[in-house]
Amino acid sequence: MEQNILPSIMAIIIGFGLLIWGAERFVHGASAIAKNFGVPPLIIGLTIVGIGTSAPEILISIIAAYQGNPALAVGNALGSNITNIALVLGITAIVMPLTVKSETLRREYPIMFIIMLVALMLLMDNHLGQIDGLILISGLFVMLYWMIQQGKKNKRDPLEKEFEQEIPKISTQKALLWFTIGLVLLIISSRGLVWGSVNIAKAAGISDLVIGLTIVAIGTSLPELAASIVSALKKEHDIAIGNIIGSNMFNLLVVLGIPGLISPHIIDPAILSRDFFFMIGLSIALFIMAYGFKGEGRINRFEGSLLIGGYTAYMVVLYFTAIA
Repeated sequence: MEQNILPSIMAIIIGFGLLIWGAERFVHGASAIAKNFGVPPLIIGLTIVGIGTSAPEILISIIAAYQGNPALAVGNALGSNITNIALVLGITAIVMPLTVKSETLRREYPIMFIIMLVALMLLMDNHLGQIDGLILISGLFVMLYWMIQQGKKNKRDPLEKEFEQEIPKISTQKALLWFTIGLVLLIISSRGLVWGSVNIAKAAGISDLVIGLTIVAIGTSLPELAASIVSALKKEHDIAIGNIIGSNMFNLLVVLGIPGLISPHIIDPAILSRDFFFMIGLSIALFIMAYGFKGEGRINRFEGSLLIGGYTAYMVVLYFTAIA
């Protein structure tokens, strides 16, 4: 058995490495192309960078659903959101306490909760179908339109300056090259990750959903972890939190919507009673910590530790419910 799963383990390890670098190159090229065509930095950050950080989850969702493993895609969508808030922001806040100044981010919190509520309502019948997927994907375009309008109105938002400093200044030709290389690497690494994850799930007798919630979710959240820590160390705290909020919204609209469109199926009841419950709870905790009701929002080291504790608790619950 060990010999049989060794190639799968190698595919996951190599896949994660290529995924992280490919996602970074993809965002690097896409944001530079947009900048060269005169797109404002805030719009680039809210839309192109946001989609780019969710690119690993999106491609894995497409491949998993197309290959008949939609539960892995659903697990990846919800698991990535849980990992982003509890593990990524938790670790980042311990490395460097985060302060939120952006009014744009404050406006994104209610949108994030509305998206979660819509997704919850669509899943209440324990079925993720094509109509559900179409509604979620349509929501993506509504959200992108809203983000573009916010980018036009809030040109003095602290995020504008932070994004402007981070967008690379390279030629369009070089940007196109990096964009293409990043996209190719994302596709190759995603296929390898899905293949290896499904094989390990079968060998270990674990459901695709649990694999998506754990191994795949952690792996696809690694780009967000690296980006958040780097942003925090550069004092770009709004970007660190903004990447997570944006990624979580894209995950619910696109990553969760894709398996509905491609591979409609009955979902595991545990998704609503366990996974959605934790995701909403952590999102409320993030809102309380970072919104800033009487001034600037802030996530300190103690709160970061609480978030990591919440993630640990979720893993324990997941373990005992998975083996039950």
